[in-house]
Amino acid sequence: MRPLLAIAALCIASCASLPQRQAIDRLQPCKHADGPIEGFCGTLDVFEDRETKAGRKIPLKIIVFPALKRTAAKDPLFFLAGGPGQGAASIAGLGREMLRRIGTDRDLVFVDQRGTGKSNPLECKPPKGEEDDDDLSRAVARLKSCMETLKEKADLTKYTTTIAMDDLDDVRQFLGYDKINLYGGSYGTRAAIVYARRHTAHTRAVILDGVAPTDMRLPLYMARDSQRALDLLFRDCAAQKSCNERFPNLAQRLEKLLSAPAKKVRYVHPRTGVEKEIDVKRLTLGVILFSTLYSPKVASLVPLLIEQAEKGVYGGFFALNAAFDNAASSIAQGMHLSVVCAEDAPRIEPGSVAREALNTFLGPEMAELRLKSCEFWPKGKVEPDYFVNAPIDVPTLILSGDVDPVTPPSWGQQIATTWKNSRHLTVPATGHGAAGAGCVPKLMAQFLNEGTAANLNPACIEQVKRPPFMLSPAGPDPLQ
Repeated sequence: MRPLLAIAALCIASCASLPQRQAIDRLQPCKHADGPIEGFCGTLDVFEDRETKAGRKIPLKIIVFPALKRTAAKDPLFFLAGGPGQGAASIAGLGREMLRRIGTDRDLVFVDQRGTGKSNPLECKPPKGEEDDDDLSRAVARLKSCMETLKEKADLTKYTTTIAMDDLDDVRQFLGYDKINLYGGSYGTRAAIVYARRHTAHTRAVILDGVAPTDMRLPLYMARDSQRALDLLFRDCAAQKSCNERFPNLAQRLEKLLSAPAKKVRYVHPRTGVEKEIDVKRLTLGVILFSTLYSPKVASLVPLLIEQAEKGVYGGFFALNAAFDNAASSIAQGMHLSVVCAEDAPRIEPGSVAREALNTFLGPEMAELRLKSCEFWPKGKVEPDYFVNAPIDVPTLILSGDVDPVTPPSWGQQIATTWKNSRHLTVPATGHGAAGAGCVPKLMAQFLNEGTAANLNPACIEQVKRPPFMLSPAGPDPLQ
C-alpha cells in the first residue's frame, strides 16, 4: 500500500503549481500517526517568546492537502479551529471533508495553533473517572494543579491570539504562499480577525463562521445566548403540531425539573460500561442541555429527554453527555485559559455574569468556573486596540446559525456593520457552525473563487429546516 501512496504523492508533486510545489517540498507525505495519508505533514519551529527570539521553541504541526485541480489557485485556504484550545491539524480529516468543494480549487492548510494539538499542547484533562464531576471547587483545584505542571513546559503568558497569528504568518512564509484565504469557526473567527488586522497585505479573503469577536468577553453572555437558542427550540416545538401535542408547556416543565432538589442517580456509563453515581442538580442538566443546542439534530431530542427526566429516567441525558466527551477532550484547557484569562476575563465587571445569567436555564456557574480559574492563571499582554472593531477592507463572508447557542447572529452583524467589504448571511435552523448547512459549501466556494460576496444568491439557504423533533425513542412523526 505504501508504494502506491508514494507514487500518488510523486504525481501530486510533479503536477503541482509553484506555491503548491514549495509547500509540498517543505513537508512529507503524512503517515497514519501524523494525519490523513492524503495530506502532507511537517512542522515549523517558532520561538515561544517572539519578542526576544530566544529560549524555548514550539514545533507547530502542519498538514497541507494540495488542491485537486492541476490549474489550482495560488492562494490556499487556512483553517482556524475553535475552542479556544482545539488544534486545526488534529481535526484535519473532518475539516477537509467540510471544505471538500473548496479543496478542488485551492490548497487546504491546517496548523495546530501553539498550545493545541501537537504544538506544545497545554492540556488539563480531569483524572479518569472524574469526567462527569461538576463540583466547581474541585474543578478549580484541578486547574490550579494543572497550571503548576504546565509551567514546567510553557510560559503561559505567551499563548494569546495575537502571538499565535504571527506564528501563522511564519507558516505562510515557510510554505511559500504570498496571499492566503482564511476560514475561522467559533474562536477561529477571532483568530482570523486578528490575522487579517495584523497581516492585511497577505490576506485575500476571509470566511467567519459563528463570530466570536475580540470584544466578546467570553464567557459573559454564554447563559444569555444559550437561553435564546432554547427559547427558539421551544417556539419551534410549539409550532409543530405533533411536538406540541406530545410535549406541551416545555419551558415550565423544564424549569420545574431544574429547580428540583439535587438527588443521587446511579447509571451505567454508555461508553465505558462502568456503573457510576452522580448528583443530578441544575448545573448537571444545564451543561448537557447547553451542549445539545450546538446541533439542531441533537437538540431534536430535548423535549423527549425532559419528559423522561420528569419520570426519573436520566439515561438519555447521560448518553448525550458521554457523546460529548470526545469533543471536550479535544480542547486544550490550559491554552483555553491562557486566551480567555488574558483577552476576556479582565474586561468582565464584578456582578455582570450573574446579571446576564438571570432567568436562564444555565445559570452563572459555568462562566464563574472560568473566571475563578482566571484569578490565578498567568495573563499575557494584550494591547487596548485589540478590543476595537476596526474596519478592514478585505472581502469577507460572515456566516451565522440562526439558533446558535454561543455565537448568535448579533455577533456576526457587529462585524458586518464595520467591515464594509463584507456580507452577512444568517442560515435558518442552524446551530453552531454553518459551513456544512444546505447550500453553504457551494456559496463559500463561489465566494473564494470570485473573491467577492457581492454575486452570491443566498436564496437557497432558506431551504434549511429544523429537523423534526423526536417524539419517542423510535423517532419523529413519520409525516414530518
